Amino acid sequence: MPDLSAFPITARWPARHPDRIQLYSLNTPNGVKVSIMLEETTLAYEPHLVDIMRDENKTPEFLSLNPNGKIPAIIDPDGPGGEPIGLFESGAILLYLAEKTGMFLSADPALRWETIQWVFFQMASIGPMFGQVGFFHKFAGRDYEDKRPLRRYVDESRRLLGVLEARLDERPWLMGEDYSIADIATLGWVNNLIGFYEARDLVHFDELSNVPAWLERGLARPAVERGLQIPGRG
Repeated sequence: MPDLSAFPITARWPARHPDRIQLYSLNTPNGVKVSIMLEETTLAYEPHLVDIMRDENKTPEFLSLNPNGKIPAIIDPDGPGGEPIGLFESGAILLYLAEKTGMFLSADPALRWETIQWVFFQMASIGPMFGQVGFFHKFAGRDYEDKRPLRRYVDESRRLLGVLEARLDERPWLMGEDYSIADIATLGWVNNLIGFYEARDLVHFDELSNVPAWLERGLARPAVERGLQIPGRG
């Protein structure tokens, strides 16, 4: 049985199944990237809810695994060379799990890098911009009298949706016929923008055709449906 005692996070969130991947997360748009990937690959894992509303991500135990204090993070007891490895940053975890399983990332070098660039597009643009829309439209920022920040982020989010719309023209997934980690990285953020953030009308989502159809296809996948709820608050 793997020994995970070298990871202080396991003192606060004990591993009942130390032979499984340990997932420390919450079902936010970043968190669900990893839970969806784990569900899609059918890797055995044990989810632990890290309640960011209670600042559990700022505890010494969590910071010992991710010094940046953000979910998600994982421990794989069967890492490179058979040794346990801890990882943070959702994009890095997606790449790691794709390489571990040989799934959702092409072995062809050109296609591999094309996929990775779309993952980075989500990490660098979709996530930060959509998150700002959420802040200024739904959360504390909505009370700001100055609406220019909201307008800026809405306009940029509409532009980014336009990039996705063009990319998805005559292709079911971001990489064409093959569902990939690029889709897994992006689905939760688009779903959150029009759902939890209540910005559907704000970003003129229904004026698009390819992105809504892609989102519907993604949400219809059983692993996506499950992953979007893990780890939930119960």
